[in-house]
Amino acid sequence: MPGKTEKCLWCASCAVITAAFALFDRENYLTFAASLLGVTSLIFAAKGHPLGPALMVVFSIMYGIISLSFRYYGEMISYLGMTLPMSAAALVSWLRHPFRGGSPEVRVERLITRQWLFMALLTLAVTILFYFILRALGTANLLPSTISVATSFAAVYLTWRRSPFYALAYAANDVVLIILWLLAAAEDRGCLSVVVCFLAFLVNDLYGFCSWRSMARRQARES
Repeated sequence: MPGKTEKCLWCASCAVITAAFALFDRENYLTFAASLLGVTSLIFAAKGHPLGPALMVVFSIMYGIISLSFRYYGEMISYLGMTLPMSAAALVSWLRHPFRGGSPEVRVERLITRQWLFMALLTLAVTILFYFILRALGTANLLPSTISVATSFAAVYLTWRRSPFYALAYAANDVVLIILWLLAAAEDRGCLSVVVCFLAFLVNDLYGFCSWRSMARRQARES
């Protein structure tokens, strides 16, 4: 379960998200709820707890609905059609590979070269496919939306494979999403609360990477 550091990070993240909602939005309570749920998911994921991907399944549904309202079809399709099922698959994988029997902590996996190459080729194929789909749908901000698909797919794939680098892929996705929602904020000031949400996600994902690296070293010593 989350320790003192994670609890402090969660409280700080929730406080920032709440302040941003109060300052910039005050209307879109679904966005506010999704932000709080998302940051909670990241805290559990950082500890290798299966509640992380479980909460991400729910977050994907909420974020897909939010993205649809802004015509970010790439975000909607990638989260509902890709992040959601892959998070469900990751949940099963994490539950099936505990570090020790009776412990909720997942066993960290070290990927070999051919697995990285396979992921890269698969990510490239998914990105090209989604580019044409999103262009046909008239997706707003097509280029960053396509890049978001690539980083999002890499993140959920690495989450499924139980690699510490899932958190760096999510951090890259956070940067893309910050840009996307800043573009939306130029027309709707309320979107600044979503920008702040993904800034909080970025901090949590970077912490998650450090946490998993530390977890991998400890598991190697104890195995």
